[in-house]
Amino acid sequence: MCNLYSLTKGAAAILAAARAMRNDAGNLPPLPGIFPDYAAPIVRGAAGERALAMARWGMPSPAFALKGRTVDPGVTNIRNVASPHWRRWLGIEHRCVVPFTSFSEYDTIDGRKVPVWFAFDDDRPLAFFAGLWTSWTSTRKKAEGEVTADVFGFLTTEPNAEVGAVHPKAMPVILTRPEEIETWLTAPWNDAAALQRPLPDGALRIVAQGEKQDGASEA
Repeated sequence: MCNLYSLTKGAAAILAAARAMRNDAGNLPPLPGIFPDYAAPIVRGAAGERALAMARWGMPSPAFALKGRTVDPGVTNIRNVASPHWRRWLGIEHRCVVPFTSFSEYDTIDGRKVPVWFAFDDDRPLAFFAGLWTSWTSTRKKAEGEVTADVFGFLTTEPNAEVGAVHPKAMPVILTRPEEIETWLTAPWNDAAALQRPLPDGALRIVAQGEKQDGASEA
């Protein structure tokens, strides 16, 4: 499960790569460590325009996962898109892409759980997770109380060789080409669903480990 990623590219790079027309997120500082429930940028359709916006990481939890609890911290990773809970958000109006430059999975090294950071290469080029978003009213933190917020999560799938060596259960669904981004944001679900697949073996490499931030790239 990916519960930590980084984004060290700025708004201009994201807007260009995702072909977004509007920036509702403002100036983005480098985000070398994005954790669950943090505010982070997504690109989505908005009022007929593709827009860069901010949302909180964590989609609403299924009722069975809450088990009567009133606080819902959210679901960061989405795997079973056949579930009725997730099917309501599979339409174009709830799809988004989530920009990142590296992501981590935890490994046990010298008896400690430490983040292992994956990227395409040491330069950490910009790429996107295939995500879902919605506006939701819930209590995410007891001290905060009930809030209405835009929230997001991203899809996972079987891991490729590099990620599987550290985390054998799953890896994020990653979009690397403009046509994949277009398909995810605009195509009927039957076409978009084909993107829920691992990257080819050899596409990723380990670029860092041990730290809870990865800020090697330039913003």
